[in-house]
Amino acid sequence: MLPKDLLWLLSASFFKIVSHLSILTNFFHYRMASNRGQGGIQQLLAAEQEAQRIVNAAKNEKLTRLKQAKEEADKEVAEYRAQLEREFQQKVSDSTGDSGANVKRLEHETEGKIHHLKTEAARISDDVVAMLLKYVTTVQN
Repeated sequence: MLPKDLLWLLSASFFKIVSHLSILTNFFHYRMASNRGQGGIQQLLAAEQEAQRIVNAAKNEKLTRLKQAKEEADKEVAEYRAQLEREFQQKVSDSTGDSGANVKRLEHETEGKIHHLKTEAARISDDVVAMLLKYVTTVQN
């Protein structure tokens, strides 16, 4: 009977060992799963941080591009304004030059008219003086 008792004891011990192994295996799987869960959470946090870094980099790139576009637009506006100013100054100088030419032309015409009036006055002054003397000296009743 001793061998049966021993056999039974061994089998009971074996079952206890298997049971403990099963418990240990389940615990190990649970720990691995929870570690994977923890690792998954860590991975999610790392992915969220990476996504935030990418979004921040994109925002910074957008702001940089907007500043660059604003600077380019300001430069184009300044160039356009300078071009319009040059055109305006050219028109002013042209019109001033024309005005100067107009002034010279008008002075020339005025001098010509004055000369014409003086020559006409000199030509008819004797006749006018004679006519005035005739009216002054003639008495009418």
